[in-house]
Amino acid sequence: MGQQKHNDEVQHYTELTGELHPAAIRGRGARTNRVGRFEREERLRVDDGWGSLDDAKETKTKVFSDPSRSVISKNLSPDIPFDLSFNPYKGCEHGCIYCFARPSHAYLGLSPGVDFERLIFAKDDAARLLTQELSKASYRCKVIAFGANTDPYQPIEKEQTITRQALEVCEAFNQPVGIITKGYLVMRDADILERMARKNLISVAISVTTLDRKLARTMEPRASTPMRRLDAVRRLTALGVPVSVLMAPIIPALNDHEIERVLGLSARAGAVSCSYVLLRLPGEIRDLWMEWLRMHYPDRANRVMKIL
Repeated sequence: MGQQKHNDEVQHYTELTGELHPAAIRGRGARTNRVGRFEREERLRVDDGWGSLDDAKETKTKVFSDPSRSVISKNLSPDIPFDLSFNPYKGCEHGCIYCFARPSHAYLGLSPGVDFERLIFAKDDAARLLTQELSKASYRCKVIAFGANTDPYQPIEKEQTITRQALEVCEAFNQPVGIITKGYLVMRDADILERMARKNLISVAISVTTLDRKLARTMEPRASTPMRRLDAVRRLTALGVPVSVLMAPIIPALNDHEIERVLGLSARAGAVSCSYVLLRLPGEIRDLWMEWLRMHYPDRANRVMKIL
């Protein structure tokens, strides 16, 4: 009865005000900082009445330097359509609650929850390291996927510019690149992308999960709005950059009814292809997802999970 009462209150609050429930952390997808699977102890925050939970709603992003000595990752999985990838950041400010990269923060001793969204590790030396790796006699040229794990155009890229620096290196080496993003910030680098497109060196995949502003705001809180993403498809296409759209993930009873509309608008914007992935909930993502789903969509949480 207690959980049902909570669910009813959450739903009523959202319907009445059109705003996030107070229990949600504004600007963040995850609600909690659940410990990773490598931790020996589970910690539970309890309000003692003296404001002890105030820090739990900390939203300020903190950026740390990542000490990686290489920046090109190799993929050996046959079900992933690329062999090489480059990720400028560990963690992602976009805060997509379903993000498959969340468990990677557990390897750093941090939470795949809110920590993943606000404690970001930047590869400051990426351009130099990328230059070194592309210069090796043993390097065999293949398409490098930018953003295979976390988004290369998340908000902090505006100041960090690591993605742009890496693109400049790839342009100089005639290195083919495939970008995956849901950030409109990709348009900042339109000059480089247009030049690379003339040489057949670039493709961009824009993620459009939903056209519902409310759903996007709660599920992908710091990502560009859906219409801005479609505008990026349109503008990049006009520059001669081949663009595909990823409708991923497909979530039964939440965004699956939008498939035809997303496809139609993407095609009209100039997308050359569209692909999808069904929602997957490996590792710590499942518990984080369930917290989010029961908070924001308690009326259909059981149905979503039953279909999945």
